[in-house]
Amino acid sequence: MIDWNAWFSMVNLLALIAWAGLIFLPRWPALLSGVLYLGVGLLCLIYATGLIGLLTGLIPTSGGGGGVDFTTIAGVRSIFASDAGVTIGWTHYLAFDLFVGLWIARDGDAKGVSRFIQAPVLLTTFMAGPLGLLIWLALREPAARKQGRFR
Repeated sequence: MIDWNAWFSMVNLLALIAWAGLIFLPRWPALLSGVLYLGVGLLCLIYATGLIGLLTGLIPTSGGGGGVDFTTIAGVRSIFASDAGVTIGWTHYLAFDLFVGLWIARDGDAKGVSRFIQAPVLLTTFMAGPLGLLIWLALREPAARKQGRFR
């Protein structure tokens, strides 16, 4: 039997460590690589393994084994009604939000945006993914125009 509470705590701790490094430590190439491969990459691997388990029925949802349905609200609700589904879904959010945060940090550094401006955007991305991304997209525009490029 899988201890989903332990897995949930583990993926949260992994993401928290990566986010803390990204926000508070100097952005050495080794740190950025660590966030990418040990943070994002490991979260993606955990997610992919869980998703395959759900799709094959090796990890049952609340409705029993197999039969995962992503096409209806009731089907998705059934997936998230289990500890396995919540943990795997949450890992998906953690991985993507961390990837976006890493992109924001690299983009901000490349555009010369102060780390004091980046930090609250990164915290917002950590707590509310798409909102942090939206804020960054609005903030990066003047920096991109100042450099004369929009990459």
